[in-house]
Amino acid sequence: MKEFVSAKATKLELLNLRSIPIRTFWITSIAFFICFFAWFGIVPFMPDVVKDLGLTPTQKWNSIILAVSGTVFARLLIGKLCDKYGPRLCYTYLLILGSIPVILLGFVQTPLQFLICRLFIGFIGASFVITQFHTSIMFAPNIVGTANATSAGWGNLGGGANRLGMPLIAAGVVSFGIADEVAWRYSMVIAGVICFSMGLIYYFFTRDTPEGNFKELKLAGKMPNLKKDEVSFLSTLKDYRVWILFLVYAACFGIELTVYGTMDDYLQNRFGLDRSTAGNLVLSFALMNIFARTLGGYFGDLFGKFRGLRGRVVFLALILATEGLMLSIFSVTTSLVFGMIFLIAFSLTVQMAEGATFSVVPFINKKAIGSISGIVGAGGNVGAFLAAMLLKSKSAVAESAAIAANSELGEQAVKAAQTTAAASAVSSGFFVIGGFIVLAALLSLAIKFATADEMAVIEETEAELILSGVDK
Repeated sequence: MKEFVSAKATKLELLNLRSIPIRTFWITSIAFFICFFAWFGIVPFMPDVVKDLGLTPTQKWNSIILAVSGTVFARLLIGKLCDKYGPRLCYTYLLILGSIPVILLGFVQTPLQFLICRLFIGFIGASFVITQFHTSIMFAPNIVGTANATSAGWGNLGGGANRLGMPLIAAGVVSFGIADEVAWRYSMVIAGVICFSMGLIYYFFTRDTPEGNFKELKLAGKMPNLKKDEVSFLSTLKDYRVWILFLVYAACFGIELTVYGTMDDYLQNRFGLDRSTAGNLVLSFALMNIFARTLGGYFGDLFGKFRGLRGRVVFLALILATEGLMLSIFSVTTSLVFGMIFLIAFSLTVQMAEGATFSVVPFINKKAIGSISGIVGAGGNVGAFLAAMLLKSKSAVAESAAIAANSELGEQAVKAAQTTAAASAVSSGFFVIGGFIVLAALLSLAIKFATADEMAVIEETEAELILSGVDK
């Protein structure tokens, strides 16, 4: 029987399941997909939840913010844990422990219980960090950007697939005689059980590195000791490049979360679309993760091949600036046709920027890939939180002004004025956010690498290519 290839993969050969890196790629991508599916699994059922639990508009907004906020702290913590214990154990525990609040969400009886569960469900969003860490140590420098981007993009699909998947699960539950109004509860329990099961699969069918698990490597003296890890983590916190990438990821993934979270209502209010059409459009943009994020990682690797690490940074700045321009132009568009063109362009570039970001991350400090991935990943959720707060505040001010100006014209006139004001407020918010994204793109150009770093990447790539050729 042919032995498993133990070197880092130099190609993304998706059907080569005998390769440990490729097998890990598939398992970690599926695990990430399931985590995102469960994380946002309640979204399609929110009208039922509001009716069942009597949520107020403020409580509904708070549940969204809490789900994002919990992920920030989890991502900061999980990166350091990956560096210390390895991605295999971290993902196993995250999936198993994360399944608990997902299951409990099916049993909540009060708004407070619902908010608490959403906070802790947000912790499984840290799965992104483990996925990026695991692919980073499984693939050689020449392909790591593409591998990272593809695994993340396919995992992100879970956040859109639940719009179809969760209602299908609910329909299946109803077919067994369960009342339609409580089907959302059973659906969340099923999603939690799937998370738990995936945790067991991750434990038994993956390895930390192509050479073995962290525990085995440490016993063999092939892993850095804890003291060195601590020094590496402290140096990570002091590295300005990490915090620039933190802001960059806030400007791409964070904005994607916020834009798509508000886009359904915006398309209805701005362009007069019905809810079903708006929802399908947003879903189609999420499905672009199948290829768009991969493109970002691919071009990051391509620029890296011809222009070194600096080339990766230059491409990141270019695609990020384009993202900001597309969002700002979209925000001032009143034509549905042109609006869709620029929204598609935004969706493509924002996902490419996310892939490009993690084509740079693995080269900042190879001794602390987990910690860096955690900090940068947390930046995405911080960006989502700040953007959501900006749009919420602008909308609240605009709607209050609309009520005051139209209070004497009747309830119907007030509602129409509120709708128009809300769309205008979100539009101006998108324009401002687009400007901040362009500034983040300019800031990214400040990321520098030493000549020694450039040479180390070249040497590692050549070594992995030679080893890969021998194994073949």
